[in-house]
Amino acid sequence: MTMSTALLTDHYELTMLQAALRSGAAHRRTVFEVFARHLPGGRRYGVVAGVGRVLDELERFRFGDEELTYLREHQVVDEATLAFLADYRFSGSIYGYREGEVYFPGSPILVVEGTFAESVILETLTLSILNHDCAIASAASRMTNAAGKRPIIEMGSRRTHEGAAVAAARAAYIAGFASTSNLMAGRAYGIPTAGTAAHAFTLLHDSERAAFEAQIASLGPDTTLLVDTYDVPAAVRTAVELAGPKLGAVRIDSGDLAAAAQEVREQLDALGAFNTRILVTSDLDEYAIAALAAAPVDGYGVGTSLVTGSGVPTAALVYKLVARETGTGKLEAVAKRSVGKPSRGGRKNAYRLLDDSGHVETELITTGGLVPEGGIPLLHELVREGEIVGREPLSAARERHARTVASLPLEALHLGRGYAAVPTEFA
Repeated sequence: MTMSTALLTDHYELTMLQAALRSGAAHRRTVFEVFARHLPGGRRYGVVAGVGRVLDELERFRFGDEELTYLREHQVVDEATLAFLADYRFSGSIYGYREGEVYFPGSPILVVEGTFAESVILETLTLSILNHDCAIASAASRMTNAAGKRPIIEMGSRRTHEGAAVAAARAAYIAGFASTSNLMAGRAYGIPTAGTAAHAFTLLHDSERAAFEAQIASLGPDTTLLVDTYDVPAAVRTAVELAGPKLGAVRIDSGDLAAAAQEVREQLDALGAFNTRILVTSDLDEYAIAALAAAPVDGYGVGTSLVTGSGVPTAALVYKLVARETGTGKLEAVAKRSVGKPSRGGRKNAYRLLDDSGHVETELITTGGLVPEGGIPLLHELVREGEIVGREPLSAARERHARTVASLPLEALHLGRGYAAVPTEFA
């Protein structure tokens, strides 16, 4: 039986629904919009991830007998609201930026059109997915940019919630990570998985030699041997002696990684293991990866920093009502005027403008139907009258991200705190 996602929401979503049903406003047509007022952490761009997961969870957003019983027993809403929820099916339309795309402050990365009743209760689920996944993808993109052509393995499962670990692996893959250690992510999303052994495996055996012999016998000489359990130079000598020059890789997980990598590279070359790769791990983030750019490193493993958004665990996205149906049946713009938290009313479209060299110049947000000459449309149909129409393979999002980042101005890739690399203009 497929588990419902309907209770992955906040209490006040349903009390708003109840009051709106009572007032008669619940069935007014509305437009909600997901956007960020700013980019947290002084980052230059954000990365869209999680849209596919939103679509998956929307299909399971149903109030079955168990959910309705819980709401009734805990007196969350009245019987009239329970009757509405029993038949709930989202019948509206959703438009959004594609996964892998970048966004900037004010970008309407998701637009939900439907009645107030059916749209408002999607807020919490939508934001919980997008705020997490966009934050992870944004951090991952900075890491892959810092790594250049060197691959990164996602290995943060032991540093976060088990469900978040799978979502993080998916978001990181969109943003360019090569593989994940998480097998559920591999099964669910087809992401390549990787992993060999931890220090516990070496410590289990009577000697490091015995541990290496067992691993090579089981996995072959192309395996990756962890060489910093005791003494790195001694481990490297033993590794090459046992596996020969075809040893796949060695992994260093402690100490001064740049200095250690240089010493290990020289030692491997002296032993004839010219093609043996060097992988480094140990609490890496985008700054540490950038600092290793000149070191003879062939790949990275990133865990804690990835699954925590490298210190920025949320994308600061909000879900706001921007238009509602009037008594005459027309949609009118509505907006908050709260100090420090304003919103822009109206159903929007979004376009990206490029300069003569093909680099992104402006994010143009329109409310009056304006279609700018040469503008690249960013909002795509995801749900049409309740039917999901916008699914795509994860590989498409990954390829899109690589193309889009390549089109950004150079300042977008700076790791230091700053302002958005591309201005958002409203017309």
